[in-house]
Amino acid sequence: MSTHAPEMPIAVDDETGVWTTDALPMLYVPRHFFVNNHMGIEEVLGAEKYAEILYKAGYKSAWHWCEKEAECHGIEGAAVFEHYMKRLSQRGWGLFETQKLDLETGHAEVKLKHSAFVYVYGKVNRKVDYMFTGWFSGAIDQILAAKGSPIRTVTVQEYSGSEEGHDDGLFVTRPL
Repeated sequence: MSTHAPEMPIAVDDETGVWTTDALPMLYVPRHFFVNNHMGIEEVLGAEKYAEILYKAGYKSAWHWCEKEAECHGIEGAAVFEHYMKRLSQRGWGLFETQKLDLETGHAEVKLKHSAFVYVYGKVNRKVDYMFTGWFSGAIDQILAAKGSPIRTVTVQEYSGSEEGHDDGLFVTRPL
């Protein structure tokens, strides 16, 4: 295994201890801590209900992130989405690869390798990285809104690396 230092800027405020990357404050937590919390909530609510909550929250968060990052870096359109996929990958959620991105029609496909959730859950024959679904639509919808498009999208996970027969996950975004 080879390693390297983080590829994104991280600044820590001397007075507050707040970590910042680019234009946004960040938290740095161990993967097991985050996923164990995720599993605990899933146990109480059930995966389906929790997925609904996470979709809405993730959508809103991705919209905000893309808006702030586009402004910070002076980027727009596909460059915002690619920057988002790069930063998600750099932050340890997994490796996100854009397979398809058509902003004119609101379609996208993203492959996910090495999902943080799959590492903890293992092969459980169900989708475990549903947290990401709202992120893709939130990002794409913010990009579309910024260019004046009325198109809005929905994202579903086609399969997960936690399911037999799959090593990776695939997310598909389409217009509503």
